[in-house]
Amino acid sequence: MFRWRAVYRLTDRLYGAPSLSEIYEASLDAMIELLDCGKASILRFDQGGVMRFVAWRDLSDTYRKAVDGHSPWRQGQRDPEPIFIGDVAKSDETSSLLPVLRQEGIQALAFIPVTLNRATVGKFMLYYDAPHVFDEEEREIALILARQLSLSIERHGADLAASRLMALVESSDDAIVAKNLDGIIQSWNRGAENLFGYKAEETVGKSITILIPEDRLVEEASILSRIRKGERVDHYETVRRRKDGGLVHVSLTISPIVDANGNILGASKIARDITERHHARERQQLLLREMNHRVKNLFAVTSSIINLNARSAASVADLATSVTNRLNALSRAHSLTMVVNEAAESSVESGVTLHGLAEAILFPYDQGARSRLSIVGDDLAIAAKSITPLALLLHEFATNAAKYGSLSNEDGRVDITCRLDDQTAEIVWRETHGPQHLDDGEKGFGSRLVEASAIQLGGRVDRQWEAGGLVIRIELSRQLLESPDT
Repeated sequence: MFRWRAVYRLTDRLYGAPSLSEIYEASLDAMIELLDCGKASILRFDQGGVMRFVAWRDLSDTYRKAVDGHSPWRQGQRDPEPIFIGDVAKSDETSSLLPVLRQEGIQALAFIPVTLNRATVGKFMLYYDAPHVFDEEEREIALILARQLSLSIERHGADLAASRLMALVESSDDAIVAKNLDGIIQSWNRGAENLFGYKAEETVGKSITILIPEDRLVEEASILSRIRKGERVDHYETVRRRKDGGLVHVSLTISPIVDANGNILGASKIARDITERHHARERQQLLLREMNHRVKNLFAVTSSIINLNARSAASVADLATSVTNRLNALSRAHSLTMVVNEAAESSVESGVTLHGLAEAILFPYDQGARSRLSIVGDDLAIAAKSITPLALLLHEFATNAAKYGSLSNEDGRVDITCRLDDQTAEIVWRETHGPQHLDDGEKGFGSRLVEASAIQLGGRVDRQWEAGGLVIRIELSRQLLESPDT
């Protein structure tokens, strides 16, 4: 009965052992107590597949050096049988080691395999200073000790791997979430807290749908259906909802969680914030559309310039000179736009005024014998970051006037009046002597660009057709136009 009490004590010690060295020490104590041997050792295969001592009792350095690497089994051998040698002098198994065994005072010994998943990973050794008969109870206890040692080594490895995995998960900047097949959250790392704003205690045990906007709930049903089939979902881009109600663009990678028997228990989800990438993609698409729009406008304006000058040109040479002058002026206006855009990007003082910007943009259309342009009223310096949206507004109006409006013929003109008060900057763009009103009510990219630019400057744009022609009133925030922090 005392032997079984010792086995129970060993179980308690192994259960609480935090390290391999403590597991080995508890096992050696049990071996010596339960099997009444004066010496004992534990050996493990190293990374090179050589059996090495990892713990021992009462063995000399000479002995350990002499037998280091010896093993009756190869690494990974499945289901090896223990070897009990009652008298080393009469055993072929130990004949080559007999001199060193005698020097160490060992006359009987046992090789007990240590296995993980039935594959050999090491052994423990029992040594006696006199011939010994191993009875059935001793053999059974030796096997029990080997199993306890094997299980403890396996548990320690699993705990170590789990600790490393948890450390990796917790230190990840990505949100890593585990959920079961019903979509109930099982774990929640620090990256998920940072991305979605919820603490772990606020989410574990709740449905993953707390993160999903109502118009995207169908996505979760589809994802869970694929997970139940054992499928992996890679780089799925979607939108999720934070605790504060804000939306975040994420890329999801979702993998099934499978147990040792191949059963699917749930899913692990890695969510990466791609909001900035999404916005960059939107900005790129907007720039491409704007470039396409500007190129089309440029061709249209060029055609308008040629047609307009062809009506009044006295000769081909006169036409070529006039068109070249206007196109050069148009090029200089575009160059100015690039300069002020660069100033806006670098947030330096631009030195550009409202009147000066309007004159630069309209200059290519005002090179005839008589002026077709006037800019009057209040003036103010434009902050660098406000130049681009204001230039887009005025450039769009000028292009449309050259394509369809008062600058598309010889008699039309544009008059711009600027008025300032403490809060507002009003720009009135008035076209006269232009073609009849042809507005079809549809909004193209240019119209949307105008609206977006006006909103960026805290204002609005109103178009009206009066008796004399088109009148555009632009009301903008004076503070946004002037402030360098816009």
